[in-house]
Amino acid sequence: MPKKGDKKKVDRTATSTIECTINLHKRLHKKTFKERCPRAIREIRKFALQQMGTPDIRLTVQLNQFLWSRGIRNVPRRVRVRLSRKRNDDQNAAHKTFTLVSHVPVPSYKELKSVKVKDEQ
Repeated sequence: MPKKGDKKKVDRTATSTIECTINLHKRLHKKTFKERCPRAIREIRKFALQQMGTPDIRLTVQLNQFLWSRGIRNVPRRVRVRLSRKRNDDQNAAHKTFTLVSHVPVPSYKELKSVKVKDEQ
């Protein structure tokens, strides 16, 4: 029987992909208008670090365009993203893995759950 306080170790170097919804509305509440979209990008990076455990986080152009589509003030309330932990091919890289955050367009955010996606390898 495991002792109290023991946590299961998670392999942060293995490749994996999850798809989840980020509620930006609660993360941007009471933020200055001109700071909302840049703050949303920082919050997505923070969420990806918490979920995947890799400090090297890269956002796709499509996700960036979706966030900025309504301007700096009117950021979308929610965004569906796919977080992919991948191996770094660069020999001189500081970290072995990086997280690629991409946008997943959905017609509605109702009844969506976080899903682990099968890798295409």
